[in-house]
Amino acid sequence: MADAPRPPVAVAARPAPDADRPSPGAPSGRLLARAAALTAALTALGALLGLFRDQLLARTFGAGTGTDAFLVAWTVPEFAATLLIEDGMALVLVPAFAAALARRGAAPPAAGPDPVHALVRATLPKAALGTAAAAGLLVLAAPLVVPLLAPGLPDRQLAVDCTRLTATCLFSFALAGYCSAALRAHGRYLAPAAIYVAYNTGIITAVVVLDPADQGVRAAAAGVAAGGALMVLVQAPVLWRQLRTPPGPPASPAPSAPQTPPVAPAAAPAAPPGAPAPLAPTSAGVRPVLAALAPVIVFAVSRQSQVLVERFLAAPLPAGAISHLNYAQKVAQLPMVLSLMLCTVSFPVVARALAAGDTGTARRRAERDLLLAGVIVLVGAATVVAAAPQIVGLLFQRGAFDGADTAATAGVMRVYALGLLGQTLVGALVRCYFSTSRPLWYPAAAMLGGIALTAAAGSAFAGPWGARGIAAANALGITLTAALLLLGLRHQSVPLDARRLAGGLARLTAAAAVATAAGRWCAAGPPPLAVPLAFAAVATVFTATACALRAPVVPSLVRSAHPFRRLAKARS
Repeated sequence: MADAPRPPVAVAARPAPDADRPSPGAPSGRLLARAAALTAALTALGALLGLFRDQLLARTFGAGTGTDAFLVAWTVPEFAATLLIEDGMALVLVPAFAAALARRGAAPPAAGPDPVHALVRATLPKAALGTAAAAGLLVLAAPLVVPLLAPGLPDRQLAVDCTRLTATCLFSFALAGYCSAALRAHGRYLAPAAIYVAYNTGIITAVVVLDPADQGVRAAAAGVAAGGALMVLVQAPVLWRQLRTPPGPPASPAPSAPQTPPVAPAAAPAAPPGAPAPLAPTSAGVRPVLAALAPVIVFAVSRQSQVLVERFLAAPLPAGAISHLNYAQKVAQLPMVLSLMLCTVSFPVVARALAAGDTGTARRRAERDLLLAGVIVLVGAATVVAAAPQIVGLLFQRGAFDGADTAATAGVMRVYALGLLGQTLVGALVRCYFSTSRPLWYPAAAMLGGIALTAAAGSAFAGPWGARGIAAANALGITLTAALLLLGLRHQSVPLDARRLAGGLARLTAAAAVATAAGRWCAAGPPPLAVPLAFAAVATVFTATACALRAPVVPSLVRSAHPFRRLAKARS
């Protein structure tokens, strides 16, 4: 995200004019750096609150029958978050808003209705009404849904009660996801980055304020519903002000760019090469969005089905298996969340660059962010594998969460960490596939192949290895999906070099394997000391090994982080 010079990259065939020049209206590197730093801070705060939330749940409810029932009900908001916030809504609406903003910038004054406002009028009411109806239906159908999610669950009625409370997230998450996508497309990152701070604050407050001794895990379910409402409240006023702000004048071309003749008021602006069709300023403008909706929904539902498969297979296992899987997954995926922060910030940039026909900017941004995300997640995964028992003990072992729960969760967490690179690659690569408004079924097919492998392997592994076998199946399935997405890159609108990316990621993975061994050797002593020692060893050995292997990104990060280099740059 820094403003450092980039190495020259070969230009793809049939480039757009001025392909290497940032598109008009695109955020500057300095703005993106600030947005990344802001998003990082709020993401870290949300992650810390999420850890505190899980610590509170573990201390209050432990890892038993009641927690398993709540986690089955929590499947609903987890599923809804993937579909309505993280993947589905964002992957559809960010490119749609990017195209509408590009049309607004290219259109002459008084050329008709504002494309952005037309898109909001055509999509927001339908999304709100549809998800509100789905939430009401789920409240009524909860007694039928719970046995499908977790057959053999001991306390089914408790899970039904919690599901009825969490069902409201279908509506609140839809509004939150819509606001997030619209604001990020407009270059507004503060409110979207704060949604998980608000969400976790709602859960924590409910568990503390309500009486867990009387309400049990229903207090946590009520907190999930309250957190979903807070996610909307932190964004809706910002989006309202953004939409009420009159659009500025069209961006003037750069001084060195050739001047184009003025466009007649009745004529529509021509689309750049490779850009999606512009949105019409009427309800017909939503057609590209609706066309792209089906493959995005299939992809998002298939991806979140990993959780469904896990809890379905873990329900017949001894009490606490679902809880161990949940705590292990929440901690192990923290590096993935931090790594995907980069892609969250740059996805609107890629979408707007493609809308303007600027494939050079889209390619450079996507490739660098993908490799940076790989570095972050591999360092985190190596630390998790090296010091899993110490991490779990430090975070959770208190109250109702005992040493046996720590050992079981740590074992599952180490297996989960093997699939973290695949999880990050899927989250990053799918943004390249869905950066335009054209419907693409390949990511959905790849995800379906991965979930099929997860289900088949989980059924085979759950018997002999229990929760660890289910985690191994998860890692296998998501790794297959990531490999399929890498293989399909050559046919997509963002012309990434799949072979070069795969080679770079392989060298980074080799460095992470060496670092894991060093970190595990240093993870000795009490957890408060062992965890930072393991992380320091992993980071040091990973950096040295990656530089020795000539892995991408890491050497440039080392050079840019050198204190004398920073001082010389500041003086110059």
